[in-house]
Amino acid sequence: MTQQICNIASNYIARPLADLFSDIIRRCKQGDRKAQESVYNLLASKMFAVCLRYCVNYEDARDVLHDGFVAVFTKIGQFHNEGSFEGWARRIFVNHAIEHYRSNAKSTVITGIDDNDRHFAAPDEEEDEWGAYRLTEAELLAMVNELPSQYRVVFNLYVIDGLSHREIAEKLGISEGTSRSNLLRARSILQKQVNDKVESVTFKQQCK
Repeated sequence: MTQQICNIASNYIARPLADLFSDIIRRCKQGDRKAQESVYNLLASKMFAVCLRYCVNYEDARDVLHDGFVAVFTKIGQFHNEGSFEGWARRIFVNHAIEHYRSNAKSTVITGIDDNDRHFAAPDEEEDEWGAYRLTEAELLAMVNELPSQYRVVFNLYVIDGLSHREIAEKLGISEGTSRSNLLRARSILQKQVNDKVESVTFKQQCK
């Protein structure tokens, strides 16, 4: 399951667009509004998808999208054509989404792994146990989006954005143990949802 979600995440991960953006970036650094509009049109849909993964609703995601683009155009002078511009911009949006999450988060973050976590068994990495049926991208992402916010954010940062537990702990102001616990619980919830979905599909097929 994790590998399948990682493959889906590749749709959001930065691609080498430096050649495409080179002239537009130069003009953006000069304050060219048309160039800024071009960057917005090229990146808005992808960056909005990033924002949605961390925000609880469309309104919050739109606010983060707006603030993210303001930051991109304010800091664009710091981009020195090293690597992908899209990847550079994407990190800004992720950081703004995390800041938004932290400023609105309730006191619901699990504080660490204890004996109560024993029933949250670590899911197997192999997908074969779920049979021939494979969930679609939309189904998997919908399951991730339905996770409790503290689990969803850690899952996104670790599985999709590739951060370590140490980096997640620093960004969210939590301990590494809390990050690991939240990831474990998120994966357990997702595995149960996947199993339930597969069982439902299998049952319907058998009834035909």
